[in-house]
Amino acid sequence: MKKALAFFGAFNPPTVAHLRLAEFALCETGREQVLFVPSKDVYIRDEQGKDSAYSDEERLHMLRLTANTRPWMRVIDWEMRQPHQPRTYETLCHLREEGFEASLLMGSDKLPELEHGWKHVERIAREFGIVCLTRGKDACEQMILQDRYLSGLSPYITVLNTPGETRDISSTQVRRMVSERKRLTDEISAFVPPEILTLLLE
Repeated sequence: MKKALAFFGAFNPPTVAHLRLAEFALCETGREQVLFVPSKDVYIRDEQGKDSAYSDEERLHMLRLTANTRPWMRVIDWEMRQPHQPRTYETLCHLREEGFEASLLMGSDKLPELEHGWKHVERIAREFGIVCLTRGKDACEQMILQDRYLSGLSPYITVLNTPGETRDISSTQVRRMVSERKRLTDEISAFVPPEILTLLLE
């Protein structure tokens, strides 16, 4: 079994923050790969309520271009190929069947959603484990200890205090810059991997 981290998200578009956080978590946990698992565009628009979404094909192409120069990164399009958006637990089980021993990689901003917004959280925690990246000024350890539900999962959660320079970079900012026609290369290049810069500017 290949030890990995499963990084779920819209990646709408992928940013340098996604990459830095993923590689940081990889190094800190000693895993072999980070599996980038993009969601379906229908789910991003209709369920998550994002203002806009690049198509499945566009996001997949951007992720694959990015992965070409990063041996530690692998793109998994399984969720995109399903008729409906799978639950995280379903996808983790699929990855296990494919030969990966993958823990869930998530940001601390998702912790408050686990009890009521997610399915099969206890199974995810016990069977796969959770690696939690601090976001913004979140005090993860304190947040977990003070919450009855999260404290019960604490033996299965690994908290990583992430580098501060990634906290002000988001896909939303990139989409806004593109929509407002802020096409100066030096502006957008600070937010996205160079492999996809030309695609975003076109």
